[in-house]
Amino acid sequence: MSFPSDLEIANQAVLKPLPEIAEQAGIPTDLLEPYGHAAAKVSLDAIEAMADRPKAKYVVVSAITPTPLGEGKTTTAVGLGQAFQHIGRSATIAIRQPSMGPTFGIKGGAAGGGYSQVVPMEQFNLHLTGDMHAVTAAHNMCSAMLDAHLYHGNELGLDLHNITWRRVLDVNDRALRNLVVGLGGRLDGVPRETGFDITAASEVMATLSLCTSLQDLRARLGRIVVGYTKAGSPVTAEELQAAGSMTVILKDAIKPNLMQTLEGTPALVHTGPFGNIATGNSSIVADQIGIHTGDFLLTEAGFGADMGAERFFNIKCRYSGMAPDAAVLVATVRGLKAHSGNHKIVAGKPLPDALLAENPDEVHAGGDNLRKQLENMQAHGCTPVVAINVFPGDHDADIAAIHEIASEYGARAAVSTHFSDGGPGAKELAAAVAEAAEEPSQFEVLYPDDLPLKDKINAVATRVYGADGVEYTAAADKQLDTYEAAGFGNLPVCIAKSHLSLTHDAKLKGAPTGWTLPVREVRASVGAGFIYPICGDMRTMPGLGKTPAAQKIDIDADGNVVNLS
Repeated sequence: MSFPSDLEIANQAVLKPLPEIAEQAGIPTDLLEPYGHAAAKVSLDAIEAMADRPKAKYVVVSAITPTPLGEGKTTTAVGLGQAFQHIGRSATIAIRQPSMGPTFGIKGGAAGGGYSQVVPMEQFNLHLTGDMHAVTAAHNMCSAMLDAHLYHGNELGLDLHNITWRRVLDVNDRALRNLVVGLGGRLDGVPRETGFDITAASEVMATLSLCTSLQDLRARLGRIVVGYTKAGSPVTAEELQAAGSMTVILKDAIKPNLMQTLEGTPALVHTGPFGNIATGNSSIVADQIGIHTGDFLLTEAGFGADMGAERFFNIKCRYSGMAPDAAVLVATVRGLKAHSGNHKIVAGKPLPDALLAENPDEVHAGGDNLRKQLENMQAHGCTPVVAINVFPGDHDADIAAIHEIASEYGARAAVSTHFSDGGPGAKELAAAVAEAAEEPSQFEVLYPDDLPLKDKINAVATRVYGADGVEYTAAADKQLDTYEAAGFGNLPVCIAKSHLSLTHDAKLKGAPTGWTLPVREVRASVGAGFIYPICGDMRTMPGLGKTPAAQKIDIDADGNVVNLS
């Protein structure tokens, strides 16, 4: 008998009433704003209303550098959240809302998988409560006001060749990456080069995820830099008089979304910044609510620990003032074997037979990536637990090799079968995380605010990625000088690079040494509150593959969504 699909499992779920989920978490039910039967907005008044409740242990869930196979990080976060009730504890999970670009592209949905999912799967992956659309509209409102300002005389003196604000769309559309607007007649605007990014890469999305209140959001949106004058002075959304309208569009989107897992664990789903070209974390406001909802708050950080977890530590925690008590590092046998560099893995194609054969030596070879990511956790003073996400057919000797690697760093490791067994399959992992979270925390950020931007980039590149150093294009050098002169040098950095390698080059597996990080462009996300170096051939607008998921997603004769994965 074949294992049921994620959608089949999700469709069989019997959901609890959301007020019951809220009561379980201690969220006042009068602060819920229902969106149908399976999702509800949570008013930000809950932050103050719940402030006197005990604080949960704060745990970030990250992973080794992912392979095209995926390591099951979201699934692990969900399964772990479910597992705590099976050892007599309570938990809430806080995860991002998926971008519909990847959902209809090659990645598919991001609700978890198997018997560790947030449900309903369709609502989670498709629209949810409209937050993605609100971010898109707020961003593009600013774009429209910018072009209207240029058309009506450009009183702010924006340099047409140094306008940094683009447009966004939540669709993988490579044809929109670079274009010219304002073509046609005089009434059609001022011709200039610009382009589109995907909504998850929008500074508005990152700003929404990092704000701490509606008024903080309003102030941050006002600080967004849309371009520069010929003298190099920044021009902001506040000066453009766009920030107020942007805030109004986002006044509901700032409220986190309450959902549930297959086993009734509360799930706060909010914001969706990409983990390779943005901060890769769900919102601060969701965590401000979630930290008072039980014994543990599990928050997921996108991609590997060098990506989402590094941004969690150095950007999110810097602005939230919250410090993690422990970290979970998801690893798989097949993922570590892939990092040995001995196998060619292509998403959607059968796995090589050699990858599935017992070979603990190969696990140890690819284990250099796990070792580096454990070092990255410990460099921030965070106690790591290795979650061994076990697949059917994994060999005991290969699993033992992962335990051996974890023990080299004094880290706990636990086997988890949450995909096939749900919460009960992650009880061992839950117990290990509970123990780790009780240890004294010595969390620290990697660099101080007043360190020059180049030194901050160098700190992440050398200490987290393992680079020998950083090299800059002339354009990147000039951009950094402009940002320092404009007073942005105190901001943290969010380095956009490949998520498939510790380096900028997706082909380099394991933990490469003897390489230099190339920075080709630097953008300033002043409203969100970080500087954004772009390394290598990193795209801020993905494209669709030859056979995207959009080709098979459909509805059946009864109007049900089918083939959503």
